[in-house]
Amino acid sequence: MVTFPNAKINLGLLITDKRPDGFHNLQSCFYPVGWADALELIPAPTLAFSSTGLAIPGDPAQNLCVKAYELVRADFVLPPVHIHLQKNVPIGAGLGGGSADAAFTLRLLNDRFALGIPTNQLEDYARRLGSDCAFFIQNRPVYCVEKGDVFAEIEVSLAGYYIVLVYPNLAISTVEAYARIRPRQPETPLIDLLTQPVDTWRDTVRNDFETSLFPSYPLLSALKAQLYASGAVYASMSGSGSTIYGIFNAPPADLNQFAQYRVWQGKL
Repeated sequence: MVTFPNAKINLGLLITDKRPDGFHNLQSCFYPVGWADALELIPAPTLAFSSTGLAIPGDPAQNLCVKAYELVRADFVLPPVHIHLQKNVPIGAGLGGGSADAAFTLRLLNDRFALGIPTNQLEDYARRLGSDCAFFIQNRPVYCVEKGDVFAEIEVSLAGYYIVLVYPNLAISTVEAYARIRPRQPETPLIDLLTQPVDTWRDTVRNDFETSLFPSYPLLSALKAQLYASGAVYASMSGSGSTIYGIFNAPPADLNQFAQYRVWQGKL
């Protein structure tokens, strides 16, 4: 059984304060996009994990897909499987690729073995795996608060727009990204800004990680400027990673200036 864990982008990302548990509270809109991995479950005599495509650092036995399987197996009778991941979404890119893989493993196990786990329980499992994971259970645009794992409805749509994702072959760790962040409360809640027309976002919607990371990685600010020069109505860093995206009204031209990019047309 095969599924395709897709990436997400952040439409705005505000770090509002630091929590007593060491995490940070935030405001953001997570929005699914079409750059995807491929995930397969195969019957096997023992639990196994393998991957192809982009290299995945760390011990394969500690991969989030394996942790997702073990989390479900603690509560349900599961046969052993071979989990194979074709890794296409870059790591440390702010696209939530690892979180998507974990969440889609939960979904795939639920479907493959007819476990009947309801959506809210799948989201609870996902929250135990990582802050971004729960979003990918329903995999639709939502407004995110607290650690990014508490959701509210938001009226935002990129249907008909073209989204260009530029990955500069640069991985930024979450630890590095948060090291220089300075939490602050916004004057206007992000949700109020995002419900305005997209062509107003350039002047109002920000990602706080740009302030902390652009001075160390001038390439990122240069990519953002290039996207605007190419006609983007809005451009931003995604999450705390290195992907810069641009939102265009029409199919963008002259994208060969970017070494590695993907173009996706909004459907939602």
